[in-house]
Amino acid sequence: MIYNALSIDLEDWYHPDLLKIKENLKPQIKDSVRPILNLLEKYNTKATFFVLGEIAEKNPELIKNIKNRGHEIASHGYNHKSLKQMNPDEFEKDIIKSKKILKNITGKYPIGYRAPTFSIDNKTRWAIDILEKQGFLYDSSIFPTKTHLYGVPNAPLNPYCPSKDDVSKKRKEKEGLIEFPMTVFPVLGYNLPISGGFYLRSFPLWLIKRAIKNKNKEGFPAMIYIHPWETYLKTPRIRQGLFSDFINYYKINSSLGKLESLLVSFKFKPVKSIFFD
Repeated sequence: MIYNALSIDLEDWYHPDLLKIKENLKPQIKDSVRPILNLLEKYNTKATFFVLGEIAEKNPELIKNIKNRGHEIASHGYNHKSLKQMNPDEFEKDIIKSKKILKNITGKYPIGYRAPTFSIDNKTRWAIDILEKQGFLYDSSIFPTKTHLYGVPNAPLNPYCPSKDDVSKKRKEKEGLIEFPMTVFPVLGYNLPISGGFYLRSFPLWLIKRAIKNKNKEGFPAMIYIHPWETYLKTPRIRQGLFSDFINYYKINSSLGKLESLLVSFKFKPVKSIFFD
């Protein structure tokens, strides 16, 4: 039996890049993550939570609760700032700050990392070196497709050790940081992003399940991700134009039901367990 990876990006409703309004923001992370935790409990499923440092800093008991339920705590950086807006020194400081906060809460440093907005590509490939230097064993930031926000369309579709010179290539030595890319569904020469977020909300469930089944038939685990704010009925709708509104809120009420259907149809476990147990 192949176990797939289920990941939750623990960020609040105002963190997405497309949401430019940042004032008068009322946190809802505790309320929005509760339905996900209850669903995981219902199906006895453990996941990886990629936690923002500022969320952990303000909600240490929430992070302890997630860890005590048997889920993996990994890093999502400190404040959801894209790597494209940082230089290497700023990134390393961000990583150190984030992992220290998580260590103080959980008693252990995280071994996994996901960049905000999947912002590791060949322009920010210097991050690979820094992640290894800071003790991370795996990363899950590369999306092997191309969108208006991110993507490395020619990257491998399954876990690999990325070259420090070109993250779309496997390094010659089979050691170092493991990259677990987002799952895509190759269709007519294009890697269709189906594995989470807007894509999980938008694409029909049968297509998502088919993509996971195909991945498992190849002998590899799929990577599925979701955000608490897009499973929560009371997430505020901040109108910022048709495009942003569409990406942020389209079918926002359907994703929790889709996640439940995936939990019924497939087996999931944390990334750490897939690689190191």
